[in-house]
Amino acid sequence: MSEFKNDLAGKELADYLARIEPRVPGPYRRPRDSATLILLDGSPSAPRVLVGKRHERHTFMPGKYVFPGGAVDASDSRIKTASALDSDSERRLLANIRRPNPVRARALALTAIRETYEETGLLIGQRGENPARLVPAWKPFRDAGMQPNLGALTFVARAITPPGRIRRFDTRFFVAHRRDVAAEVPGVVGPDAEFVELRWLTFDEARAENLPLITKVILGEIERRLRADSLSRPPVPFFHFRNGRPNREEIE
Repeated sequence: MSEFKNDLAGKELADYLARIEPRVPGPYRRPRDSATLILLDGSPSAPRVLVGKRHERHTFMPGKYVFPGGAVDASDSRIKTASALDSDSERRLLANIRRPNPVRARALALTAIRETYEETGLLIGQRGENPARLVPAWKPFRDAGMQPNLGALTFVARAITPPGRIRRFDTRFFVAHRRDVAAEVPGVVGPDAEFVELRWLTFDEARAENLPLITKVILGEIERRLRADSLSRPPVPFFHFRNGRPNREEIE
């Protein structure tokens, strides 16, 4: 385990978190399981990434450009899928957690797909029967006659918000490709929605926008992997804090 080794120093990340989420007194807050999907387009030598601009009225990261994502919902573990998560992603998702269970790994990947629809209108799926008959959150997949496609996702990073913050998330970052988008529901993005706009940007263009620092860290990780043609190869970086210091652990 070592301090973050990245384009952005660990101290910068700690200082940034202190500014946006000051430490608060009170009991320990367990981070919520959450997941994020990074959609890529283009060739590995000239990729573009999808980011959405959060509404200025949001209390959490207003006006920031972020990847679609959010917290796990109980229903995310009960959805029929068109394909399974790849075995390497599943194994790495279950590393360094209490009571590892494949259902939990599957729910995390499904969360990334569901949140991507809810925030962008993009469905990562394949044609299939009754994917979400009784689960309202997954109704758009049912209406489109699709099941979510876990085989399109690759687990690439994990990051935990440090202790002492009002909001804490244990976020798993997945990558998929634009070609994995099977359908798009119009009207999800707009002036009164969670994302007021979507943009496909080069990595340099994205870094020039108003991104959270952890998002820039993850972009740097993905960019290096794409250059080395090793997006799905180990290790997967795991960013977290211990004794107030930022650390980067590697999940093989």
